Amino acid sequence: MKRICFAGLVATLLSVMLIVAGAVPAHAARKADAEAAAAQVLAAARLANAYFMQEWPDPTVPTFVKRERSSNLWTRGVYYEGLMALYAVCPDQAYLDYTDRWADFHRWTTRKGERTCNADDQCCAQTYLDRYMMTADERMLAHVRVNLEHQMQTHHRWWTWVDAIQMAMPVYSKMYRITADERYLDHAMRMYTWTRDTLAGGLFNEQEGLWWRDKDYVPPYKEADGANCYWSRGCGWVYATLVRVLDDINSRPMSRQVRAYRERLLADFRSMSQALLACQRADGFWNVSLLSPVTYGGPELTGTTLFLYGMCWGIRTGVLKRSAYLPACQRAWMAARQCVHPNGFLGYVQGTGKEPASAQPVTFNRKPDFEDYGLGCFLLGATAYYSLLSNR
Repeated sequence: MKRICFAGLVATLLSVMLIVAGAVPAHAARKADAEAAAAQVLAAARLANAYFMQEWPDPTVPTFVKRERSSNLWTRGVYYEGLMALYAVCPDQAYLDYTDRWADFHRWTTRKGERTCNADDQCCAQTYLDRYMMTADERMLAHVRVNLEHQMQTHHRWWTWVDAIQMAMPVYSKMYRITADERYLDHAMRMYTWTRDTLAGGLFNEQEGLWWRDKDYVPPYKEADGANCYWSRGCGWVYATLVRVLDDINSRPMSRQVRAYRERLLADFRSMSQALLACQRADGFWNVSLLSPVTYGGPELTGTTLFLYGMCWGIRTGVLKRSAYLPACQRAWMAARQCVHPNGFLGYVQGTGKEPASAQPVTFNRKPDFEDYGLGCFLLGATAYYSLLSNR
């Protein structure tokens, strides 16, 4: 009996050893595949960015779309958000040099000066504060602080369109992250809550988990097929904001009040995530009118990559279930990758506007009125997906 038991034990051990021996190469192969996939994502991000930097070798030059605009306008601010994300995973000094040349030229000041309260003018300050956190150079912070202090002395009804939440709310949260002064978060949350709950009856539809772009699109406004109009990029702006603000909140110990802010924003993030997961298309894109496939139903890059950005963050932080959301991220990246031309130009970028009908038709070869913000969205999504694949 002992010999039989021993023989059985030996057989079992040999079986386990064979299984383990086979599992090791399989695990190594999966790891190699993930590393190769991550490298391809990063290569696409770098290619797209290189195209833009070649097109705009001097970042201080103003844009000329119908009229001249200084190069620290919101579209360029969004690009630099993406460039900072790219630098975080690929620390190329050329990216910092390009950023600092731009910011130095604008004296690290919000567009139109320290007394502006327009969120579009404040977007560039997100990058100024990101650079401050790398250097502790006071000149990168000083003008932004004056601007926010001025706005906090006014009122909290500034964000009358959802894009404004993305342009300005992270400026407040970054200032909180730097200074630990909760006044910045307090004011940002007052503005966010007013837009969410009060403006035009509240721009966030809690039942559907999506945002109307502004007061012009709340009910009774409908698409031709009867669906509510939720603009993809408008919802993408808010979704990306939640990620950026929550990152800042999570960066330091929280008071009871800040913890309450965190829970409120996390609840909105989860609600939006569920809604977005449900309306992703089979090809990985999202419609420009999220619930209406008949309204300009072709591919569109910016909303898709902003949703990719948020979902990747949710998986990495444990807020979203990997099993449920990873397939959506994989599909979204395959869709986004199709938008990259061999030279790095990005197709399927909807030009500026405020609704699904804006800047149509959106095609693979059509150049949008501004290329910078589309690249910023792409870099945010690509680098988040790269980080997810590489466990960074």
